[in-house]
Amino acid sequence: MAKLKIGLEIHGYLETKEKLFCECKAEHGLKKVLPNTNVCPICTGQPGCKPMLPNDEAIKKILQIGLMLNCKINQSFLWQRKHYSWPDLPKGYQTTISGSYSIPVGENGNFLGIRIREVHLEEDPASWNPETGCVDYNRSGMPLVEIVTEPDFSSSEQVSNWLKEIILALSYIKALDKESGIKADVNVSLHGERIEIKNVNSISNIIDAINHEKTRQEKEKPIKKETRMWNSEKKITIKMREKESAEDYRFIPEPDLPVINIAGNEVKKLRGELPETPMQKLDKLIKKYKLDRKSAEILTKNLELVEFFERVSEKVSPDFALSWVTVELLRVLNWNKKSLEEVDIKPEHFTELLHEVKSKKMTGLKAKQILNQFIPKSFSVEDSKSTQRITDEKEIDKLCKKAISSNPKAVEDYKAGEKNSFNFLIGEVMKLSNKCADYNIARKILERNLK
Repeated sequence: MAKLKIGLEIHGYLETKEKLFCECKAEHGLKKVLPNTNVCPICTGQPGCKPMLPNDEAIKKILQIGLMLNCKINQSFLWQRKHYSWPDLPKGYQTTISGSYSIPVGENGNFLGIRIREVHLEEDPASWNPETGCVDYNRSGMPLVEIVTEPDFSSSEQVSNWLKEIILALSYIKALDKESGIKADVNVSLHGERIEIKNVNSISNIIDAINHEKTRQEKEKPIKKETRMWNSEKKITIKMREKESAEDYRFIPEPDLPVINIAGNEVKKLRGELPETPMQKLDKLIKKYKLDRKSAEILTKNLELVEFFERVSEKVSPDFALSWVTVELLRVLNWNKKSLEEVDIKPEHFTELLHEVKSKKMTGLKAKQILNQFIPKSFSVEDSKSTQRITDEKEIDKLCKKAISSNPKAVEDYKAGEKNSFNFLIGEVMKLSNKCADYNIARKILERNLK
């Protein structure tokens, strides 16, 4: 039986402020930018314009990616011109660290059992609309990472799971622009000849393309290597051309850019600065903090969140802190449509809040109300009289009697058997106490007053 082999060439935008060879803003993804506004003579390929030295930030990011994927990092990189004729390529060639004579940034890596052939850096072409003929050069010159795997995948499900893990791992070093996602050239082989599916732009489309191509190759054994495109509406691949070879791109060294030399101590420094991987974090959360796997996986989906939890757990027991971080903190962030890195919630303020609840000085309801006010900036809650838990039965009795006298209809409904009316009345008591009344005491006294 023929064995399915799948390899990926993954492309993603690096998270940088500027383009690769000029000072134009690197804005893409969900950012709404008018066409051809972030452009200059360099990124639009005007005659006589020379590239600036490559973006330091992009070089650092590509090195971090190579290290994260356990690659051997090479000490020197050679820029090359990759020639092809396409309306989105203003210079007639793409500047890249790949090709016939180049040495990749990183090679011979391995990520979760999948071999990484190479990792390299290149510039993105512009965006061409074949229906209108218009070209938007905002994208031209954006720094792109390309990660090339060996054909070690054997199913679309394996590809899907692996892609989610690599995207998560790279988010820990803030390498990729998370708003832009990834795209990939997908190589599928069932009978020996490799078929390349170009520029598939989401994990779901990648999976659909692999499944379709597997079925197609079962029926039509490929005779020659081909490059095909994915039609996401019809869910089919369409032949574009026979597969190019490296010679077709006429690679030559880029005469306008010097060789990049990386000092050994720089690589050592970057390796030392790498955070724990999501897999290492997951293992630590389960073993050190005794969390169940599901809760640990929720935390590891976001580096800021898991590091926040670890800092809080230094002062508060992890089992108590868990729901406050994974449920209440996420609730507040989601309601405000913010991520943790976009607000200023200090772990020490969050810890103070949890100490107040755990020591029963503050009700959980009051703590949740205060947590709502931690957006956009947290504050200290210690020694605040207005937040202290009310346990005095005489004071709570007054609040219950006031809630009863102010809501005769709810009292009547409760005595008629409507249980929800009691919940309404206890809610009124909590509201009158500014959510500071001890819930269990208030419930007992309200029940007594309603008899």
